[in-house]
Amino acid sequence: MANRSRKPTPKGSKLNQPRAGGMKRVAKNPQKKLKRGSWLSSMLAIAILLSSASLIMAFAWISVLFIFNPDQVSWLNKILPAWAQIPLGNHERPQTLKQIQLDLSRKNQIFGETLPINQNAKNSFLLPVFQQRANCQSDCKELVELRVYQLSEELEFKSQSENYYYLATQLPVTGPEESFVISPLLDETSEPDVSISLPLTEVQRFEGGTPSPGVWFDLRGKRQQGTGTITYGQVIYYNLERTNLLQMLYWTSPNGQLPKWQQVTGDGTKELVVDQSIGLETHLQVYQVKPLKLFFKPIQLEAITLKSSVLKDSAYQNALSIARSGLWTPAFEWLKFIKKQRKGIWTEAAQAQMDLIRFHSQLTKTQAEKTWASPSQEVLADLIDGRWEKALQVFEASPHNAQEIATLLKADEKRLWNRTAEALRVNPNRREVQAWFALILKVQQGEEHADSWLRAQPKITKDNLAYIQGLLARLNGEGTSQISSTHLSQIVGTVQPITQVNNAEWLQPNSSADLQLTDNQVWYQVEVSAFHDGKRWLNSPFENFNLPKIDTAKFFWKTLGITSDPEIQIVVWLPNGEQQITIAAIKAVQLRGKVLRLLAAGPKIPENQNNVLQPKPLALTNAALEWVQPSPITLQQLHQQNPQRVKVILSSVWQSLQKSREVPGGAIPSFEQMQEKLGDWPVQVVDLTNNAQPEIILTISPAAIVSLNQSTHENLGENPEKRRDRTIIFSDSNKVIYTDFTGNYSQRLSAIAKLSDVQSLALLVENAHNYSLKRWSTKNQRFE
Repeated sequence: MANRSRKPTPKGSKLNQPRAGGMKRVAKNPQKKLKRGSWLSSMLAIAILLSSASLIMAFAWISVLFIFNPDQVSWLNKILPAWAQIPLGNHERPQTLKQIQLDLSRKNQIFGETLPINQNAKNSFLLPVFQQRANCQSDCKELVELRVYQLSEELEFKSQSENYYYLATQLPVTGPEESFVISPLLDETSEPDVSISLPLTEVQRFEGGTPSPGVWFDLRGKRQQGTGTITYGQVIYYNLERTNLLQMLYWTSPNGQLPKWQQVTGDGTKELVVDQSIGLETHLQVYQVKPLKLFFKPIQLEAITLKSSVLKDSAYQNALSIARSGLWTPAFEWLKFIKKQRKGIWTEAAQAQMDLIRFHSQLTKTQAEKTWASPSQEVLADLIDGRWEKALQVFEASPHNAQEIATLLKADEKRLWNRTAEALRVNPNRREVQAWFALILKVQQGEEHADSWLRAQPKITKDNLAYIQGLLARLNGEGTSQISSTHLSQIVGTVQPITQVNNAEWLQPNSSADLQLTDNQVWYQVEVSAFHDGKRWLNSPFENFNLPKIDTAKFFWKTLGITSDPEIQIVVWLPNGEQQITIAAIKAVQLRGKVLRLLAAGPKIPENQNNVLQPKPLALTNAALEWVQPSPITLQQLHQQNPQRVKVILSSVWQSLQKSREVPGGAIPSFEQMQEKLGDWPVQVVDLTNNAQPEIILTISPAAIVSLNQSTHENLGENPEKRRDRTIIFSDSNKVIYTDFTGNYSQRLSAIAKLSDVQSLALLVENAHNYSLKRWSTKNQRFE
């Protein structure tokens, strides 16, 4: 058969498919299969690489957290075995507020009330830490540290029911020095004493209008000074960016006012104002917030000061000078004129000084415009504000006004003198200022000084001279005695009878009069230990008196206050311990070397009988001292209040008795044995060092000493009946700060007294030959 021709079979036809049981077809293209496998391998490799990179990045991030904040990775410890735990080192773990308070209590510290750092108090807060002050009667919690805590953001602690906080920063706290706190009350020439730090007892946050960013806190305390209260403190700034606490400045306010943020200058930022005014004497410290180029302390509080002129202008310098003297309103009016003349050429620093002066002027103007019941107060307010003419009108209104104002001028401690002298320096020819300078000069230094100064003025006219001399005449006559009578004599000394008096050796106002006695009188010589000159207490030895060449007797009469109060008391102790007071009259004065003596006439005093050791006769004027006699308690009662203090005191007392050979030497008895023997001894609790903390005064009688050791009192070297009470005083820190247990037994504490114009109490101490007044020296930490 002939072969038939075949047509090609189309693709996809069933004829191309293999038949069952037929021959296998050849495999697909091997190059195509290889490409698919390579793609899968590449994808798998990429996935592995990506996973590795993520793990590397995760481990790197964990490493960074571990280095800078281990708490951020503390959650890993929950899934890691013990051998693989992440060490957190010394970094504190977050704690709840209760845990923080419990830790402080274990350290004998006291936690204060938390203060919020921002609006949400749960996120961060300031925690004051206090400590109990030893031997304290009031305000016993002393601030020792500030801490800032922030809310923990770690997952481990965020999931807890209570909030956990970590310590962001902390700052130890100490109060200001006592000398700084009382410095506004001291004279500018007074040397600051080295003194203790006063405690800070409160913490408050400044609210409203404080400079931002950051948070401002005020730490404060109080100190009694006479009848008033001084408030003092420290300003703290919390830097939100650096999370650190910064000490900015200490402050003190003698009138008890708290510092406040107030707009004083015109730069848009409030200033911190501290009021240090005393009475009508206005004084404000104003601090501006200034930037600093320091990483951890970007700002500081800088006082606006008038000590140096910021402009090279003589008129501007004169304006600052009269402002420094206290003439705020005249200085401000002058500065306004100078600024107008300079036509806008005015620096920011000059504006700040001007604003400070304006701020003071506003207050002195308000005082001067008040209605005053007292002419002297009205004149004082007028003179402080530079209203010379208005003050003269009040002076001339009546003789009574003139005498009352004269008393004011006599008592002035240079505040009016400095203002008047500075006003004269700037304008020496102003009649009203000349008048006030002459009035002050006459009242304080005498008519001769005032008249000679007035006549020495080069450009004074006849009319002005006559006018001012007329004003001075108002102070003559009765006014002079009234001025002198304002200073009562305050004298303390040792007295002894004398038999002969030489008129030439004594000064008396009427030098021609003879020193004579009346019936039943004897002469007494008083060696002055201390006296008050109308301004301050002076103690023996007396030097640098600057005696006048004429009227020396009158000088002493006025300085000692004898003109107004010539009587002096002579105190004698009788054998039974009672006091007998005899009144004598001061007749004359004597100064030899550095010893000041008075000659007095009065009735005869009892003599010492049977050579009994009695206190020496004491001379003092009626206004000299105010006796202080705190109510005593027993050592047993004191032990109930402060057991630890009594233990220390008893040990010191026993050692003092051993050193003076009152009791045998050797080992000190146990506390129980000493308490049994000494528990009934009386003590007095009183503040003698003026630090608001009481001292313990223990006065021991001879009988009490003898009762300690009956078997040995006969060998003590003296008859017990002739022995005297002896005193030992312990400070608030239980140190002996005064003792009569000295080797020669020549020192005895006679009394505790309050002196006029002196805050701290004084000890009246009898020495071998005289009496002395001893007051506590904060500088030397002893009675002097």
